[in-house]
Amino acid sequence: MDMRDSLKIGITCYPTYGGSGVVATELGLELAQRGHEIHFISYAQPIRLDRPTANIHYHEVEVSRYPLFDYPPYDLALATRMAEVSELYDLDLLHVHYAIPHSVSAMLARQMLAAGPKKRQLPFVTTLHGTDITLVGQDRSYLPITRFSIEESDGVTAISNYLRERTVREFEVKNHIEVIYNFVNCDVYCRGKEIAERRAEYAPNGERILIHVSNFRPVKRITDVIEIFDRVRKQIPAKLLLMGDGPERSPAEWLAVQKGIHNDVIFLGKREQVYETLAISDVLLMPSELESFGLAALEAMASEVVPIATKVGGVPEVIEHGKSGFLAEVGDVDTMARYAIELLNDESRLRAMGKQCRDAARARFCTTKIIPQYEEFYRRVLERSS
Repeated sequence: MDMRDSLKIGITCYPTYGGSGVVATELGLELAQRGHEIHFISYAQPIRLDRPTANIHYHEVEVSRYPLFDYPPYDLALATRMAEVSELYDLDLLHVHYAIPHSVSAMLARQMLAAGPKKRQLPFVTTLHGTDITLVGQDRSYLPITRFSIEESDGVTAISNYLRERTVREFEVKNHIEVIYNFVNCDVYCRGKEIAERRAEYAPNGERILIHVSNFRPVKRITDVIEIFDRVRKQIPAKLLLMGDGPERSPAEWLAVQKGIHNDVIFLGKREQVYETLAISDVLLMPSELESFGLAALEAMASEVVPIATKVGGVPEVIEHGKSGFLAEVGDVDTMARYAIELLNDESRLRAMGKQCRDAARARFCTTKIIPQYEEFYRRVLERSS
């Protein structure tokens, strides 16, 4: 199929506050702007799909609440809805984000349509985001079905070389996995002008602003964020903005109170317009146990905010240590704090490094670089499937 023709693409993701859902939604929005017709199929409207947009459609998956089911079979309801939407709107392909259970549902939808009266061919692409693969390391019972759904996919992408290699190693999958990195809209994520007034809302006395953005799961090590900030604040007047929410919020709040820094730690909760708050920050803290990519770091880089992160997973593919951020070992809060203190004490270095961060993001990870890679991948999948 000639990519000058617009495609009709069904996208399924977890609609919650997390990297895979954000990337899937932003991908759909970018594809829609380029003239493709996008159909989101999920149990709830994706969190960043917050405004009416041309070429974007949303189809809710209704899950049976019949008393027989202790656990309503979402994967079967999703497969049925995928098949319905594909037939009604004549979709060209499905793109599912997160293998469990979305690729299984897409596989069932493809089989249903192939066996139906019209004998329709509906290829599907699976994008692996991380936890769908690393989860299997904790629960091996998922391995056979995950491997099978990956191998049944008409095309597979991963968001980093790290994730591709780990998938091949742990699942021994035979099909090719293409690496297509996560991306950021560099026109939206940028420093902007006249930020002094907005900074003053959080830092009225000109304090430095550090920020952390996540879903507050244990893997994000939120208490390490507090520990790092405590060390920074002893040396430099500073405020810490924590954006997001989740199970580790309460321990972080308690630790901030115990350290006596709770007045300088501001919990913002979940916010849609992440870019607005990133744009007024100086340094992003991302001390995670594991990141398959590190989308928050990339969004910070595009906003001229210097990321200080752990040297894990796919993060070194995003951050070049000493140039577009700093990398340290997991749990090494002293080193991460030292990087932050040295940088925040030197205004000219901070601003110069912020510009280097943005240059790195623009060179490799802007939508203008990544979205055409997805379009080209779809074209190849459709050619193979025709």
